[in-house]
Amino acid sequence: MTTDDDRPSPPPFGRALCAMVTPFTDSGALDLDGAQRLADRLAAAGCDGLVLSGTTGESPTTTDAEKSELVTAVREAVGNRAALVAGVGTADTRHTVELALAAEKAGADGLLVVAPYYSRPPQDALEAHFREVADACGLPLALYDIPARTGTRIEPDTLVRLADHPRIVAVKDCSYDLLGTQKVLSRTDLAYYAGCDEQILALYAIGAAGYVSTVANVVPELFRTLLDAFDAGDTGRAARLQRRALALIEPMMAAGLPGTVTTKALLGALGLPSGPVRAPLRAADRKATGELLAAYRGLSSEAGQSQA
Repeated sequence: MTTDDDRPSPPPFGRALCAMVTPFTDSGALDLDGAQRLADRLAAAGCDGLVLSGTTGESPTTTDAEKSELVTAVREAVGNRAALVAGVGTADTRHTVELALAAEKAGADGLLVVAPYYSRPPQDALEAHFREVADACGLPLALYDIPARTGTRIEPDTLVRLADHPRIVAVKDCSYDLLGTQKVLSRTDLAYYAGCDEQILALYAIGAAGYVSTVANVVPELFRTLLDAFDAGDTGRAARLQRRALALIEPMMAAGLPGTVTTKALLGALGLPSGPVRAPLRAADRKATGELLAAYRGLSSEAGQSQA
């Protein structure tokens, strides 16, 4: 069983966070009503945090105004049931600061700030970028380490230095570097969130605060149940839940299509708010959607049998 000394308490943005899709109408416009209905469902199912306008939320193809409107609408829907973390990271420090201030005004509780992409700044410039954003507003920051997309790693030593900033409080970890993650956990009080669904239990077991999950859009209760089992000392059940989740994690996250595409395809097939993806992304075809739906139904059937 975990103790208060094992991980940051309480986590700054909750434990069970969903990287929520951004619903669009059939014409491709922002679907605020759909976003509110989806956010309400996720909060009711145990997500105590929602990440808006992240990778899964199609942040590269939504406008600044849409990002702010989304925060305002979701806040109205969930109230204080879930923390709202707004993705504001861009390739431009000045633009990132503008988005951070807008998210704060719109009602966000925190900011997700990805390493600037394409320009591949060295570590000293990367550190300066994050400090400038943190200095510019009053919200706490989660740094988003996902070098496969940005081309730039936030190195462990850089994270250790940044941990001295009072508003840099967390990391969304998609680094696939377990050694580096443990180094930062052992040397700082930063709250780590597993950003890759297949690593949720592994990172939680070594002291992470929780997760930011794409798959949670579809099965919001699954990983929350996993954390609860681990916290209760039932590590065997937690391990079984993580292994069982692979039946959906693999087709959604590792089958060649972006997670945004697979998530929206599956949500749409289930009659839940999603809508189309924005170009350059393209919708999943009928075959892929059918396979995703079969995987979801198989996981749901197995869960029902195990509870019987």
